[in-house]
Amino acid sequence: MFSYVDLEARVRRDHPLRAIRTIVNEALSALEREFAALYSPIGRPSIPPEKLLRAMLLQAFYSIRSERLLMERLEYDLLFRWFVGIGVDDAAWDHSVFSKNRDRLLDGDIAT
Repeated sequence: MFSYVDLEARVRRDHPLRAIRTIVNEALSALEREFAALYSPIGRPSIPPEKLLRAMLLQAFYSIRSERLLMERLEYDLLFRWFVGIGVDDAAWDHSVFSKNRDRLLDGDIAT
């Protein structure tokens, strides 16, 4: 299945998350080495830590009570998909996979 929705064009130019996303991208770029040390290049692919952290920020900003509800929102909300960096045709992660990856990131003392 192929669809083309330009998420960048769907988010208002003056939306507050645009400024936040710019700051977040700069901060995450500075952590690339630390992220690389946490994840093995072989084996099953994990959720990219940058996307995971962006999703965690949305969970805090929008007071979403659980990973299950966050993944449900990520499934249908174009603003959330844009902020996290996943395409319209990409599946949202299973909440348990999200939780396991979050725990790995927290255990690595990067997101504490």
